Amino acid sequence: MTARDEVLSGQAWDDFCDALKRAGRQVLRPEAAADEVDRAEGWRYLTRLLRIGLEMHLEFADPEFPGFFLPSHETGKIGADNPDNLYAFARISGAHDYVIRGTRGSVSYLSIGTQKGGYETDGTLTPTGFIDGQDLHLDAEGRFEVLLSQREPAAQEGKKKNWLRIESASNAVIVRQTFLDRAVERPAQLRIERLQRDASPAPLNAERLHKGLANAARFVDGTATLFANWAQGFLPHVNALPPQDQAPFRAAGGDPNIFYYHSAWQLADDEALVVHVPRIPECRFWNLQINNWWMESLDYRFHRICHNQHSARRDADGGVTLVIAHRDPGHANWLETAGHHRGTMCFRWVGAKEHVHPQTRVVKFADLSKETTR
Repeated sequence: MTARDEVLSGQAWDDFCDALKRAGRQVLRPEAAADEVDRAEGWRYLTRLLRIGLEMHLEFADPEFPGFFLPSHETGKIGADNPDNLYAFARISGAHDYVIRGTRGSVSYLSIGTQKGGYETDGTLTPTGFIDGQDLHLDAEGRFEVLLSQREPAAQEGKKKNWLRIESASNAVIVRQTFLDRAVERPAQLRIERLQRDASPAPLNAERLHKGLANAARFVDGTATLFANWAQGFLPHVNALPPQDQAPFRAAGGDPNIFYYHSAWQLADDEALVVHVPRIPECRFWNLQINNWWMESLDYRFHRICHNQHSARRDADGGVTLVIAHRDPGHANWLETAGHHRGTMCFRWVGAKEHVHPQTRVVKFADLSKETTR
């Protein structure tokens, strides 16, 4: 049948629902956390991926008329989403040129990148272009324009251009804004449009709906599979944060300015995990966050599950010590497990001159009084 036939008959919807069922296999993997909280969050995770997938592949899927939406946020999370970040994502096509217009704001870190691939296809988001916010040319009011094209525009005397490279296969733009303190920093305001576009989009048709539903379902399954594989791969170094090959993190869409430490954690009721960074090198940002098994950041709306250089109290010797525990140990840098006994975690350096590796050890909760921010 054609796409039109399948939409008119309802077969497209049946196929969409059947594809979503297959994604449930990732929640039931034998190594996955399986108590009541984790299993419930696993099923909820799939619904969250579906919401994101529908935004990405149906509501905001038209590269002729792109728009930014949030691919990770308080109630939709992917791949150790950074609680200190504001993400934005837009669909593009390498066949067209685009412009991003905005105001820089005061947020600590800003980056804009183009990508190709997708979790619904080959499990990658390969970078095709990148611009660091500190390299943006701004006017006196903090405004900027960025041209997205395959060819760099010719330089004009006395006028500096912001250019972001795309390739013929580029299909997305990702924006990261990283806050030290959300209460005082102003995020950048951004909008994107295709150059030389038609006046308005055509009505939704059967082919676009059929493709959007199929891609959204594949996105749910592909994303869940990718990060379930990651979580399984962290099991050999539970409760440690060893340095790792950055290539898989880059291939999944990681920011090239970031050095990531991903791992898993598991604590009994009477245990805590102490994370010590002996020295903080010159860097633009660092943080430690804890996630559930599905690599979703824990609910930072209601729990302290992340510390960065603004929120963490430093040790007297210049390092920093953080404590992951089920209940408040009276430590300044406590991270709450929020009802979880097992999950994943991430430490990241952004723009660091060197990468000082975190040191970890599991201690009895009763002994935490000996752990102080020195």
